[in-house]
Amino acid sequence: MPETDLPLLIETAKEAGALALKYWKKAPEAWDKGDGAGPVSEADLAVNALLEERLRGARPDYGWLSEESTDDPARLEARSTFIVDPIDGTRAFLAHDGGFAHALAVVRDGAVVAGVVHLPVHDLTYSATIDGPACLNGEQLRPGTQEALTGATVLTSKLSDNPSFWRHAQPDYHRHFRSSLAWRLCLVAEGRFDATISLRPAWEWDIAAASLIAQRAGLLATDRNGRALRFNRSPPQSSGLVVANPTLHEKFIENLAFWPD
Repeated sequence: MPETDLPLLIETAKEAGALALKYWKKAPEAWDKGDGAGPVSEADLAVNALLEERLRGARPDYGWLSEESTDDPARLEARSTFIVDPIDGTRAFLAHDGGFAHALAVVRDGAVVAGVVHLPVHDLTYSATIDGPACLNGEQLRPGTQEALTGATVLTSKLSDNPSFWRHAQPDYHRHFRSSLAWRLCLVAEGRFDATISLRPAWEWDIAAASLIAQRAGLLATDRNGRALRFNRSPPQSSGLVVANPTLHEKFIENLAFWPD
């Protein structure tokens, strides 16, 4: 990995944030993608174009995977690939909620080696490399130490209330929600919540950057069955997500019903 990959991601993410803020609260044109994929706006596409220009311009030999770009199978042959979500939390963005993020990652041989999650409204920049600490605005992150499912604060959707997802009764944790999945992982890495789980397939662009940040903070980040996350796959999805400190993570995996791929 070039030494400048992380600075490149940080600089580009902040540039993306400045562009997104030009559209925020300005009623950008938006439409639904269909097939349950949610909304997209002209801001998403503008940010995507900027990211591709800056990142691929700097690393023309890297592959490219973005929520807002047509998937090019050539990425599967690239040793290094950018995986990005131009605006993670488009619903929040369109609702004038500042909880949207730009998520940028470099993946090499299936593993994330550099990741940045930037929230321009809140001036938050989470970052990590595969051999360095997880940081927020340059300060090292320290997650929480909650070990019991009962009473844990968990970032997840109402979907996780479905009893079919649990081996026995659903644990008595406190459910919270943020629109940006990438930010949820970072908030756990920051110690503001104890865990985040997603019991539906998770797109790689939502979790690549933030999974590295969580792992470098000392958390475990796996799919819902406890298996290691791998990236730049086809299709670009994991079977859900569980992120927590090792003790709490083990308890989630023990209590979640196994979900076949």
